[in-house]
Amino acid sequence: MKQRWREVLRKLGPALGLVAAWLLFALLAGRPFTSWPNHQLMLLQTAVIGTAAVGATWIIVAGGIDLSVGSTIALGTVVTALLLNAGWSAGAAAVGGIASATLVGWTIGALVVGQLGRVLALGAGVALGVWIGRQHGPALGVVSGVSLAALLRWLLERAIGPLPLSPFIVTLGLWGALRGLAKGLGDNQPVYPDATGWLRRVMVLAPEGPFAIAPPGVCVFALVALVAGLALKHTVLGRHAVAIGSNEQTARLCGVRVERVKLWVYALGLACAGVASVLQFAYLSMGDPTTAQGYELKVIAAVVIGGASLSGGQGSVGGALIGALIMTVVDNGCTKLGLDNWVQELITGAIIVAAVALDRTRSRAQS
Repeated sequence: MKQRWREVLRKLGPALGLVAAWLLFALLAGRPFTSWPNHQLMLLQTAVIGTAAVGATWIIVAGGIDLSVGSTIALGTVVTALLLNAGWSAGAAAVGGIASATLVGWTIGALVVGQLGRVLALGAGVALGVWIGRQHGPALGVVSGVSLAALLRWLLERAIGPLPLSPFIVTLGLWGALRGLAKGLGDNQPVYPDATGWLRRVMVLAPEGPFAIAPPGVCVFALVALVAGLALKHTVLGRHAVAIGSNEQTARLCGVRVERVKLWVYALGLACAGVASVLQFAYLSMGDPTTAQGYELKVIAAVVIGGASLSGGQGSVGGALIGALIMTVVDNGCTKLGLDNWVQELITGAIIVAAVALDRTRSRAQS
């Protein structure tokens, strides 16, 4: 019976924490906190963090980590804004922003599984192709880029061989590199598109028509979470991701193609960050290379608070959503109470430490 109650509390703990946090600020702040417009605002604030947390859940469940999500979101906003200024439609620009984040995810996955030669060859080939394409036309640029990439891949794979890298080190390096790339693309300043099309209506507080209850951005967030949650539980890729996070060597012996699964997990995880970047762009109406600073810690904290283990093999998308809501409720409640930013930062730091302590406690109890 004791074990059964412990299991029930483990599953319901995040939801109970969310209810407790909401009741605390409802009692302390009153109507400014409990009003429906404020709840709409909290849903909008959760949409970006929550969408990124959906992808991070896959990565953490598979035994990985991602410290680059904030920089990836900033890069996605800049790419979306630049594509709009280049004359692309709102939909095409949004797809471009998501694609840039997906490419980042593929790069991380390739470095983690040891394909350093392939990443270097691809980067050199793209750089040469773009340079020659501008000088002598796109056809020659494509041929030159593909040729160089194929040659470098052949040489590097024989000279270096497989060289797996720690996901912590890889994503820590990209945390700075992607932020620098976003600043370089934006010339060290925000990028303001001339027109944003339908994107300007995605993250609004009081939409009209069928989105009078939940803004479109929240609906996008819910749809991404639903698809990712079902895929994690009911697809082969999801089950293989859990197996790798639980015991990579056992999964490999059982026939799981570990390297391919990790590539897919990082690509899909960062694709969710790409969707979050489009939502962030819609919220800001500009591409900001300095936005989303500190989001990586909030995203990881949301996933861990929701029941995921930093050791891998355990976690759920639903729990990550509850964790993201807890972070938003705390931030919004502190604002309604008039607390200074430094107080909010202290509380956020305490929540992150508590989340790690909770993860260690769960792991000790299970062992």
